[in-house]
Amino acid sequence: MEILLDGPLSRAELSRRVGLSPGSLTRITKPMLESGLLVEVSAGPSDPRVGRPSQPLDVVAAAHHFVGIKLTGDHAVGVLTTLRAEVIATADLPLLEHSPQAVAATVAELTKTLAAYQPETELSGLGVSLGGHVVNKSQVRSSAFLDWYDVPLGDLLAAHTDVPVVVANDLTALTEATHWFGAGRGAERFCLITIGAGIGFGLVVHDRIVDSPDASLGLIGHQPLLADGLRCERGHVGCASTILTTDAIISQVSEALGRDLSYDECLDLAAQGDPTAKPLIDRAGYALGRLVAAAANFTLPDRVVLGGEGVRLVEIAHDALLDGLHFDRHPEATDPPIVLLDASFNEWARGAAVIAIQTFVLGS
Repeated sequence: MEILLDGPLSRAELSRRVGLSPGSLTRITKPMLESGLLVEVSAGPSDPRVGRPSQPLDVVAAAHHFVGIKLTGDHAVGVLTTLRAEVIATADLPLLEHSPQAVAATVAELTKTLAAYQPETELSGLGVSLGGHVVNKSQVRSSAFLDWYDVPLGDLLAAHTDVPVVVANDLTALTEATHWFGAGRGAERFCLITIGAGIGFGLVVHDRIVDSPDASLGLIGHQPLLADGLRCERGHVGCASTILTTDAIISQVSEALGRDLSYDECLDLAAQGDPTAKPLIDRAGYALGRLVAAAANFTLPDRVVLGGEGVRLVEIAHDALLDGLHFDRHPEATDPPIVLLDASFNEWARGAAVIAIQTFVLGS
């Protein structure tokens, strides 16, 4: 794992990191070198007195390929990646129906399409992520977007493919991808907030994701943000789900203007200074700033990563976001660095691939 994330690494550095003697390290890495998973790369002379070349170890990222698929309410979005989660190809298919069998068949078809981009290499893993409560990397306890309860998705997919399958909550998968290969790399402590169809929160502390059986329940969606906000279906006033989801923003701006709009059209109008749309978008940006402040106050992160298909809100309502952030922060507190992820669903699909990569590398 050390070489995968930070390679190439010298044998001395690798021994120090994993706490193994040079002899033990040689015994462990020898079969990996023979199989082609690891290679020696030249790094130039390491000792100027003798000119002896250093040969750090690195992984052959293209030796293994993985498919990651993100399930939404109406699409399966997929990517093909290398062992280092570098995206080689993308594809998607509509979900014409939500029955578990039909969705499993669509995932299998999409996997086959993506695998065809690297026909000379067998897939080493398939990761599937979705919004919902997932247990044992296989069983979907519930998924509101697909109207599923107790669906053995892993078993259904295993009937379609010989590739090892892992199923995960989409926020957990995206957090792990951000941690291992994305904007969270190098941060011992960071939090991820996503805005889109739902509101998500992921946390990494001491270089490990903070996980719990409740992590996939979307708990942060009911964080109170505005005292004069709308009431959600659970009776909360001004919680995140009533302000920050794409549907909430579309509904409020469309109602105020008296016509149906898309999410991007709402943001475009605000960016142009529309007197009706701009205050509503700024209000959402202010609420997001308060959500970022709450996360930062509780977790003291090195950085805050914002993502999801609604993340463009950050750019359009940037000043309002800062107002909300500063309202709930101590005046002497430093603003946490904020990093934005790509808004496309390919980012989520890549997260699913990373879950498959982690299972392949760590064995569980």
